[in-house]
Amino acid sequence: MTSFRAAAPTITGTELPAQLSQVGLLGLAEGLEDFLARATKARLSHRQLIEELVRLELSEGAKRSLERRLARSRLGRFKPIADFDWGWPKKIERDVLERALTLDFVQEGRNLILMGTNGLGKTMLAKNLGHQAAVAGYSVLFLTAAELIDDLRADVSHNTFRRKLYKYSSPHLLLIDEVGYLSYDSQAADLLYKVIDRRYERRSTLLTTNLAFREWNTVFPNATSIATLLDKLTHHADVTVIEGQSYRVHESQREAAARRKQK
Repeated sequence: MTSFRAAAPTITGTELPAQLSQVGLLGLAEGLEDFLARATKARLSHRQLIEELVRLELSEGAKRSLERRLARSRLGRFKPIADFDWGWPKKIERDVLERALTLDFVQEGRNLILMGTNGLGKTMLAKNLGHQAAVAGYSVLFLTAAELIDDLRADVSHNTFRRKLYKYSSPHLLLIDEVGYLSYDSQAADLLYKVIDRRYERRSTLLTTNLAFREWNTVFPNATSIATLLDKLTHHADVTVIEGQSYRVHESQREAAARRKQK
């Protein structure tokens, strides 16, 4: 019996990048001409060519993975830590924050609480820490306390609520911003407690607040879960206080003075 072998389909030069993308070689598809030029110039052997291809795809995979983590983190725009004015606050534990930038607290599953009045850079510091964690390969999620509570208290089914809790309990680092800026009812404290409880001794939570812990009852009045919430939040945690006048107010005054001077 005569056997027949199907001829391989011909791929044109214009089709090749699309075909490479289809089989998952995204890095090669994006930089095909450059890759071929470098391989030809270096006269790579077959083995060297494959090794170079693997390095390219690993690098591209790491890049795309970081892009996905940053997109899911909801960090948004923020000033880099290099722009932070360490000399402006009257009190700041720079050593604690610089150690946090090494992500030791994330590695250990500890929490970090940034406490201080408005305009002292708590959110900026939190977002820089979140970005650092995402670059290091950790899953990160940033949101305000209001967004977290509003999402959890929405009228949804039990299964949907469980999925939402999982969404907030699973990231390696959860950043909850602006606790204390708005007042809530006792149910809100219970919802926040459920998130902290599921993360307790498993995942790191970074929380910013403008209130001392003894004042949280003014934000969550009549909430019986406050004591337990704070107990689990601070059990394995660094609490650092930043004191001083609002840098935003200072910056606004400086800009206004500059405009008056120009006139």
